[in-house]
Amino acid sequence: MTDRSIVVLGATGSTGRRVTALLREAGNPVRAASRRGEVRFDWTDPGTWETALDDAWGMYLMAPDGLPIDPAFVARAVERGVERIVLLSSRNIEALGDERLMAAERTVRNSGVEWTIVRADWFNQNFDEGFFRPDIMAGRVVMPVGDVRQGFVDADDIAAVAVAALTEEGHAGRSYEVMGPRALTFAEAVETIARASGREVRFLGTDEDYAAARAAAGADPAVTAAEIAALRALRGLGDVEPNWVVERVTGRPAKDIEAYAAEAAARGAWRD
Repeated sequence: MTDRSIVVLGATGSTGRRVTALLREAGNPVRAASRRGEVRFDWTDPGTWETALDDAWGMYLMAPDGLPIDPAFVARAVERGVERIVLLSSRNIEALGDERLMAAERTVRNSGVEWTIVRADWFNQNFDEGFFRPDIMAGRVVMPVGDVRQGFVDADDIAAVAVAALTEEGHAGRSYEVMGPRALTFAEAVETIARASGREVRFLGTDEDYAAARAAAGADPAVTAAEIAALRALRGLGDVEPNWVVERVTGRPAKDIEAYAAEAAARGAWRD
């Protein structure tokens, strides 16, 4: 180990703040970087890049949804002495046609330093911290994934895998597909949230449901059609099979969605 720091990008986000906390609990110096965090970092403002990289030897790399990983920033990080990069990516990006994340993975693999890619499945925290929370509160979740089983994973487990890759040996050059301990349909996941929260929440999972919901929200029809096509490709992959990556990497079982939902409800995540 070293007295130099690990820079965590997106340090106020769902995984970034958890990575920051775990690193600090283990005694690692951390530069917690985000647009409104301890160290200001903005992908669109290269003037903030240098400060984030000060004295850093490792990096947790991610970008907000919709923003690319700028290869110039990764190159600058390596020039400044970053020796190990852990990238947050997503499962099935090839099927989904997610060129943003495919490009990010290529950038990291070609960086010339040690790298690990964490390909996470659907976050549990999407239901209480992310884009599904308003739908839970409104009583209806619409996502055109049908009854295919997904590997919903907790952000705590994603962070634990990332921290292991940042601080331990033996993870360089690996791409980890990170998922929860059992596969569920979206309807089962939503039912779990509804039961824990005490709310009535319906799940609608057809292309037609999604198209109607997006049209009602005023979404661009072309964008909606592209989203439906990508998620249709995801459905075509069939059911996920749990792979126990969290247990193998961290030495402890992954958190079940039932435990997540109970914890979130106890915090008041779905109170009005």
